[in-house]
Amino acid sequence: MTQPLSLRPWYRELSGYHWFVFTVCTLGWLFDCLDQQLFNIARKPAVTELLDVASSDPSVDWYSGVATAMLLIGWATGGIVFGIMGDRVGRAKTMVWTILFYSVFTGLSGFSMGLWDFLFYRFMTGLGVGGQFALGVSLVAEVMPDRARPYALGLLQALSAVGNIAAAAIGMGFNHLEKIDAIHHSAWRWMFSVGIFPALLAVVVMSRLKEPERWKKAVAEGVGRQKAGSLRELFGDPRWRRRTIVGMLLASAGVIGLWAIGFFSIDLNQSVFRKIYEAEAREKGEADKDRDLIRLLIDRPGDLAAVAEKVRPQHFLGLSGSDKDPQRIYAAALRLHAERQPISAENVLQALDEPTADYPAQSKEDRQRRAQYLAGSAPTSGPAAEHVARVLARQKKINGDAGWWGSITSMLFNIGAFFGIYTFSRVTQRIGRKPAFAAGLVAAMASTALAFGCMNSPVEVFWMVPLMGFCQLSLFGGYAIYFPELFPTRLRSTGTSLCYNIARFAAAAGPFTLGLLTSEVFSEARGFEEPLRYAGVTMCAVFLIGLVVLPFAPETKDQPLPE
Repeated sequence: MTQPLSLRPWYRELSGYHWFVFTVCTLGWLFDCLDQQLFNIARKPAVTELLDVASSDPSVDWYSGVATAMLLIGWATGGIVFGIMGDRVGRAKTMVWTILFYSVFTGLSGFSMGLWDFLFYRFMTGLGVGGQFALGVSLVAEVMPDRARPYALGLLQALSAVGNIAAAAIGMGFNHLEKIDAIHHSAWRWMFSVGIFPALLAVVVMSRLKEPERWKKAVAEGVGRQKAGSLRELFGDPRWRRRTIVGMLLASAGVIGLWAIGFFSIDLNQSVFRKIYEAEAREKGEADKDRDLIRLLIDRPGDLAAVAEKVRPQHFLGLSGSDKDPQRIYAAALRLHAERQPISAENVLQALDEPTADYPAQSKEDRQRRAQYLAGSAPTSGPAAEHVARVLARQKKINGDAGWWGSITSMLFNIGAFFGIYTFSRVTQRIGRKPAFAAGLVAAMASTALAFGCMNSPVEVFWMVPLMGFCQLSLFGGYAIYFPELFPTRLRSTGTSLCYNIARFAAAAGPFTLGLLTSEVFSEARGFEEPLRYAGVTMCAVFLIGLVVLPFAPETKDQPLPE
């Protein structure tokens, strides 16, 4: 006996072409997310190297936020432009351009020569990233049978986490290769270079993917193509205008929460574990050996030029985690060398009495402590070259170990994300879109505050990070299902893009805010040991935006797509 249609699993209703469309759109979004996550993992090491400062320097957090903001601004801009193109020109044709944009410019990011071209590549990558989501979910929503639609969209969004997990695995691999000195350039450059491979998917899209019949019919019934992707209609019709505004605000809560807080958990853990590995190096006497090197260079300044080419101030370890004296003393010696002034312990201390753009003038207590640091004769054994090799090997190991934990954080976050997105797609079919969003927003706020406030050890990383990923990304499963249900076919790509991507403009301010809170409000100078923690917990209030707007959102469960 034939099973009733309503009792059959949703996937039984799909034809071969349905599966082809689902696969192509899923891969397009999966590779898109892979490129995004490569950036999140490589962001801090890239900015640190391009600025040529210590990873703990406040400018690293600031410019990491700037780079993220550039990606989000490009994302929002590309989402609007390609979203309108998707309604007017066609979903499949436009998807080719989005894939090419995000893959080519991700690859070019690995060849950045300085901070400014890196920021440009991030903006251009964002243009392609922004258009991909709306085009993919619009295609799937319009091709799939109505009953299968929410499940297919939820699974599409859930599988995007596979791209993020793959990025984490790539990051772990290249960080390990950097650690064992098996690659000639920094790991972050190789990570970005991998991002160019999704461009091959564009060939498949061009060769086989067809425009949905719903879209062809909607365009044919319009006046030419003027109604397709019409912003005038979208904001002129009260029904669509209200849905667009509600969608944008609802998306803002999740997007800001993810891009201005959640993804910075990678940076937080890299910072936490870097300090752990630096403390282990101190226990092995590395800080004392660094003091020997500094004394040696001041006693034999002729070696300073050769050492300065390889060793930066940020490479030195202080005698404690908060001790920056070796870095400042070495920077002062370099300044005297550049000005061709005599180098001695007393001259270095006098140079530190004068403020610079990087360091303030020292106090009386600072001078006494640094004089004691430099007291005693330089070691008589071991040339400076041996010390340099030791410092560089230690730095490479610490970078590799901290980067490995960044990749682990990303992988755990996205494993949780996969299950969160898929769970949302099931729950929302039982209790409705609005109750599911309400539960997701509360869970995202609580789990994120817990992770940023309490995460300190490997044990906590292995359960707090997946929990945060589960809760935060569950909202995005809702966006994939909900936004296409809000708009008619002729406006679906445009409306979905506006909801999902206008939020990026608001989210672009999030990393700046996080950077401001980190570098100014909760700075180490004000006594906060890990500024990023306090900034992240504070910004969790952004999830309240979604809860406030939710009562104004329409319920679309079990409703057909508007036409």
